[in-house]
Amino acid sequence: MITAIDTNVLLDLFGADPTFGPAAKAAVRTCRNDGDLVACEVVGAEVAGVFQTAQEAQGAMQRLGVDFNALSRDAALAAGAAWKVYRTRGGSRQRMIADFLIGAHALTHADRLLTRDRGFYRTYFKQLKVVDPSRP
Repeated sequence: MITAIDTNVLLDLFGADPTFGPAAKAAVRTCRNDGDLVACEVVGAEVAGVFQTAQEAQGAMQRLGVDFNALSRDAALAAGAAWKVYRTRGGSRQRMIADFLIGAHALTHADRLLTRDRGFYRTYFKQLKVVDPSRP
């Protein structure tokens, strides 16, 4: 089982969020026991922004057991298709939102996505299995 992990879960964990951190830790442990953890370059970039150095971010991801897994052409095309649906439904953002790339990466490179942002992914990536650490 491959689990893609979203930025919000990693930030809950690395920032020791008092509300969501414990559940994120337990969910990551469960997912890691089930198989591999992966993150795309968008998640890597968002996580790196909260560390002092890129090396610290990379070390934290490695200690957690999260492997880097780049977006493929299929993932990029799926993100574009989902963004198009968003725009036709009246979505106002003119540029691709990172969440579309993260969702498409999970859809094409993993079996599920570990995230607290359930509604967005369930709306635009209906085939994607979403695991919410804040909901047991």
